[in-house]
Amino acid sequence: MHELSLCEAIAGVAKTHADGRRVDVVRVRIGALRQVVPESLAFCWTLVRDSEEMPGAELELECVGAEVKCRSCGRRSEITSAWSIWCPQCDSPDVEVLRGNEFLVTSLDVS
Repeated sequence: MHELSLCEAIAGVAKTHADGRRVDVVRVRIGALRQVVPESLAFCWTLVRDSEEMPGAELELECVGAEVKCRSCGRRSEITSAWSIWCPQCDSPDVEVLRGNEFLVTSLDVS
């Protein structure tokens, strides 16, 4: 379960930027291609926040769908599977990923 190590990394970023203040909310943007299970990440966060001395810190997730642009036919398309990254219009594997690779702490609420 790599979600535990991801939560440890999120906590490290949050603590660094909180600069000694209490962390109330951590917002994270996760792309569909990152193969992160949001429910597992949320569960692991409850374990990590206590061990990282951030009791009560909430984790808010923004899940971003995957979108590609086909270099063959030029169409932009949403894709639904991280295992099959090709153009759903013409079946070309020659695509550029436009979104879906995100994994980013976007903001914190501190007090």
